Amino acid sequence: MEGRTRYARAWRQLSNGGTKAMQDVQAEINGLLVRVAELEARIAISELVSDYCHGFDKRDYSRFLAIWWPDCVWDIGPPFGIFEGHEGIHKAIHEILWPTWIESHHLTTNLNIRFLDPQNATSVCDVDCVGTLAEDPQCQIVGATYEDTLQSRGGHWKILKRK
Repeated sequence: MEGRTRYARAWRQLSNGGTKAMQDVQAEINGLLVRVAELEARIAISELVSDYCHGFDKRDYSRFLAIWWPDCVWDIGPPFGIFEGHEGIHKAIHEILWPTWIESHHLTTNLNIRFLDPQNATSVCDVDCVGTLAEDPQCQIVGATYEDTLQSRGGHWKILKRK
């Protein structure tokens, strides 16, 4: 209610030619635009996390590759290693991971996003992956934490580094 009163007062002052009121309203609008941009970025980053899971589990390589910048780094860790760029992503997926896992179901949770500035963010989320290895028909469960460095380029968010 206080916000409505403040806007009503500012509007009356504007109508009476108040420059200070106009500056206050513009500052409030600018603040709202920043908050909306951050909300949109949070949604976009959250969708990247989901597209990682859907792309990997459904073996939709186009969807999976679309979350990564061309100069990305994917540090999967031992025993798999570190993969750089889209070529590295291709190698990791087609030569190592998909041949190893005949079925997988990633479940991510606890996504926490921190903005460093309007174009850079970090995020962390936990994942449980349930799947079946090619060499062992018994179901496997793997738990991990993903730490991401994300960038917005040209208004699009993607992963620059995942560890």
